[in-house]
Amino acid sequence: MKHSHIFFAALLIVGFAVSGYAQKRKPAGFCPRGVTQADLNECAAEELRKTDAELNRVYQQLLAANKDDQNFIDKLKAAQRAWLSFRDAQLEALYPAPDPQSQYGSVFPMCYSLAKAELTAERTKHLQRMLKGREGDVCNWDVH
Repeated sequence: MKHSHIFFAALLIVGFAVSGYAQKRKPAGFCPRGVTQADLNECAAEELRKTDAELNRVYQQLLAANKDDQNFIDKLKAAQRAWLSFRDAQLEALYPAPDPQSQYGSVFPMCYSLAKAELTAERTKHLQRMLKGREGDVCNWDVH
């Protein structure tokens, strides 16, 4: 009987720890309707869809703004392909288990989507800086 109480207590502690970590990873205002883990997973998936759409919007603007500079476009496309490989490898490193869903539990879809959204938002900021550019500042890394 004593072992079952210890096991149950350990299970509760692990559950609260995972829940606390998941709460820390959530952006401010994330998922006000979130009651269940399934709700939180869906909110995170929606957050990822939004950040991915913004990345694609800015990327297309950057391509359009530089449509007459094929060299820049070729280099930007190569950089974007490399970034996508980096993003995917980074996510693999964050969640290296062969079967992440069973290893990390029901919070995995939320955590994975939020991590992917965070990486995507960072890339979007880089592309936005490239889109703005700074005339005459050849040392600025975000000017082509």
